Amino acid sequence: MKAKPKGRARKHPGPARAAVKATPVALGYRMPAEWDPHEAIWLSWPHRHATWPRNFRPIPARFAAIVAVISRFEQVRINAARALHPRARRLCERAGANMDRVEFFAHPTNDSWCRDHGPIFVKHRETGRVAITDWDFNSWGEKYFPFDRDNAVPSRIARALRLRRFKPGMIIEGGSIDVNGAGLLMTTEACLLNPNRNPEMSRIEIEQTLRAYLGVERIIWLGRGIVGDDTDGHVDDLSRFFKADGIVTAVEPNPRDVNHRALRENLERLRDLRTPRGRRFDIRELPMPGPCRRNGQRLPASYANFLVLNGGVIVPTFRQPRRDATALRIIGECFPGREIVGIDCLDLVLGRGTLHCITQQQPA
Repeated sequence: MKAKPKGRARKHPGPARAAVKATPVALGYRMPAEWDPHEAIWLSWPHRHATWPRNFRPIPARFAAIVAVISRFEQVRINAARALHPRARRLCERAGANMDRVEFFAHPTNDSWCRDHGPIFVKHRETGRVAITDWDFNSWGEKYFPFDRDNAVPSRIARALRLRRFKPGMIIEGGSIDVNGAGLLMTTEACLLNPNRNPEMSRIEIEQTLRAYLGVERIIWLGRGIVGDDTDGHVDDLSRFFKADGIVTAVEPNPRDVNHRALRENLERLRDLRTPRGRRFDIRELPMPGPCRRNGQRLPASYANFLVLNGGVIVPTFRQPRRDATALRIIGECFPGREIVGIDCLDLVLGRGTLHCITQQQPA
């Protein structure tokens, strides 16, 4: 994703024990499901050429086209250094965005992956008040430098919106987790248990922190991610909740494909799961796109990287008409009553992420 690798991961101290009494769950907050109503979708405007080496030129216009689609459904809020605002605004206008629904914030960033460096919002169960959980961001295990501005984005958003901010003191990225809004959180061992994130924390401590700050009760662990994913296996390229007891999961039927085994093992784990009521989950299989490559390297193209909006779902497509159409149909069946919009993401995935990776929802 993003820039030139450098250095080794430093050990992270883990969450501050003194903050336990003021955790969101103790105060009545939880992370809503993505299909719950939104106030806005956040993005971070692209500007770093190294993220898309020799392919950056179409990316700002591609972001603008995505902003235009999202603005049909809800408000869009964009992090960007102030100097980037005029051109970004022109591109959004040219793309046909509803500019009454587009806001720019003078929040400089290092890169464009708002799902991972942006805040994870939580909502109070009774009052509906929204707050921010500000997790530490170390650029996927200190793979890319610098990342100081990205790490500051949640605190900047909290100040701009005057929202309460909780600081867990633990490293996670938004793309590494998915919740059903009813007590379940899904993640991967390859990412959250990777020693380049929180080496001083045990699996039990990581689970306890997720429960305390996101209001979940049970953690569902998958195994490995897909080849080409430099995030060490984010779950939003693999498996996603589409209802409280429903999971849509990427599969690769071709046994000779490099992703076949890892995705089959994840599917087997999901089939063995039971809901809190002891029932099987409604599992929907979502075939992978055909291999997308750059310079001989496999890219992390996945239809599971969709984004749920107010009244719609935007789905990445990869110029593979038959497979794209199958993915749109399956995701449409998961979200009846919502408009399903395919967005060409072949240029975007050259940076090793697509629609879910560049966005973060703010609950209504």
